[in-house]
Amino acid sequence: MMISIYRTIFFYFFIVVAFRIMGKREIGQLSIMDLIVSLMIAELCAISIENINDSMWLAIGPIIVLVILQVSIAYFSIKSRKFRTLVGGKSSLIINKGIINYKEMIKQRYCLDDLLLELRQNQIKSIEDVEYAYLETNGKLSIFKYNCLKIASSYPSPLVVDGRIQYDTLKIINRTEQWLKEFLIKQEVELRDVFYAFYKNRKIYLIKQSETVGIGVSKWV
Repeated sequence: MMISIYRTIFFYFFIVVAFRIMGKREIGQLSIMDLIVSLMIAELCAISIENINDSMWLAIGPIIVLVILQVSIAYFSIKSRKFRTLVGGKSSLIINKGIINYKEMIKQRYCLDDLLLELRQNQIKSIEDVEYAYLETNGKLSIFKYNCLKIASSYPSPLVVDGRIQYDTLKIINRTEQWLKEFLIKQEVELRDVFYAFYKNRKIYLIKQSETVGIGVSKWV
């Protein structure tokens, strides 16, 4: 009994340290990778506490490997958007201007009952009251309602992220890749030098890689 208590206390503080190393994250914001690592760490600790005749290093070693793996994945995710999308996925537009995107729902295996449940929990009576709804990578639905007059809002749509064109956004705003490239040429900006660019109120807002403070604003004509 005392050995089990000792192991429980040890692994409690050991897991606290491990999760502090992996970074702060709310439970509702856990990605698939975060959830997998959390479950595996919990299982390893449970096995070690139950099997008191086995060395604790049989659990400590794999947990250390998992922490290193998770920290490495987080590092490469920050450095590479393509890698981040590969391991964590990307948000999906489920509702666009009050219209359900059934193709995306099928692709994400997100059923209508789940969608209606989320709307009810956000006190939304009708799908037509929703201007945009995004299914985030953690499974949470981000909902943007119409205003009282049902006037289209000025929701910022990302056009370029880390030097990569967001083709889904171009499709939503009915623009082409050539249109965006011509705009960048007029601004004398290379695509690879764009850290972030978004479309709002018929304007394109640019943040260059070299800019650390402020936003360069350029109007679309």
